[in-house]
Amino acid sequence: MDTLFNKTSRPSRIMHWSPQQSTRALFLATLAFAANFSVWTLYAAMTEPLLATLQLSLTELGVLLSAPMLTGALTRIPAGLLADRLGARRLWCVQMLLCLPPLWLLPQAQSFDAYLLLGLWIGLSGSSFALGIRYISDFFPRQRQGTAMGIFGVGNAGAAINLLLVPLLMQYSHYQMIGPIYTLGLGLVLLVFWLFAPHAPIAAAPASEPPLSIKALLGRIHIWRLALYYYFVFGSFLALLMWLPHYYMKAYSLSIQQAMAFTLLFVASSSVVRSLGGWFADRYGGRAVNWTVFWICLVCLFFLSYPPTTMTIHGIDKDVHLSIAVNLWWFTGLLVIIGLAQGFGRASVYKLIHDRYPQQMGAVGGLVGAIGALGGCTLPLLFGLLVDWSGFYSICFMLLYGVLAACMAVSYFAIQAERFERRVAQASEQNFLEQD
Repeated sequence: MDTLFNKTSRPSRIMHWSPQQSTRALFLATLAFAANFSVWTLYAAMTEPLLATLQLSLTELGVLLSAPMLTGALTRIPAGLLADRLGARRLWCVQMLLCLPPLWLLPQAQSFDAYLLLGLWIGLSGSSFALGIRYISDFFPRQRQGTAMGIFGVGNAGAAINLLLVPLLMQYSHYQMIGPIYTLGLGLVLLVFWLFAPHAPIAAAPASEPPLSIKALLGRIHIWRLALYYYFVFGSFLALLMWLPHYYMKAYSLSIQQAMAFTLLFVASSSVVRSLGGWFADRYGGRAVNWTVFWICLVCLFFLSYPPTTMTIHGIDKDVHLSIAVNLWWFTGLLVIIGLAQGFGRASVYKLIHDRYPQQMGAVGGLVGAIGALGGCTLPLLFGLLVDWSGFYSICFMLLYGVLAACMAVSYFAIQAERFERRVAQASEQNFLEQD
């Protein structure tokens, strides 16, 4: 199962921490992650002002939404590797400090290119996840890692800050005030984290395994399988939270306030349930939770993929006219179910990572998180391209259905390959013992 490449089922380091330190570290890490996540997904709440002021096509909008995701994805890998070597707390403070200038400069942006460059810079906030999971992993024993990481993942609800705050700023002030206000907010969180976040516990014994190199990371099938899991459960979550405000406004003719409220329901429910998903992963195993999530999402996406359709059945005496469409409430209900399932899935993936790589959480977690964030980068761009090409909005969910089906198929064959490698290794070891 999930013990391949593990020399031991327990970490070789003995950590010293107090319950008070662990709780404080988890609370402040979740707060910092929520602040960074709200910055990382800020453009999602600015879609309508950007469309109106810059006269963008949906493809250009997808490019802007993808820009922060791209930087966040690419920087998660070096951030995780450096966190394993230098410590996550200090790097996290530096990362937040680097994100303050682009937020302050945001009101100066007047063109597509300026917003694109600032979006790439703001995307550094996406690396906070790799730093955060490395930071908190040292404060909790193995049997509580799923729950701890699930609680930390509630920081995804930082996107809800955007969905509440940005419409208020647009209604009572001006959207150009968004940048300075977010600069102040992230600066305060940085100050609180720097002053009060505890340092990581001291290891009583050195780690038995050296840090993994990039080459070693990329050569392990198991890591790629986890990355595929995360590409869907996190990448599609990111893509949806960025795309849904526009989707609701165009597909269901809602106002921006109504669209933000429905998107908020999706984001908040998916984020809050992540802590429960971590507990389930601790109790029932990460793989069982993940595959349950996949099947639930596959069924829901099948119904969401169906475009509004009218047809005429020519009968003997008369024609029968049929109209098939997913109305607003059915759409929202299915979407919330997907969000809840994704919340469980995001927590269970990192439980699986810690089970296999307890001393390499920064490196492995950074790579898996990077692949997931690439989903948030590529999917909004594809949404815009496909809608511009096809002319109907539900094609976004057709794409997600295809992505999920492909991830499930590839993951299944990867599991079979792992089992084959294990059988070969066991047979080789048995032959060696018999010869000896």
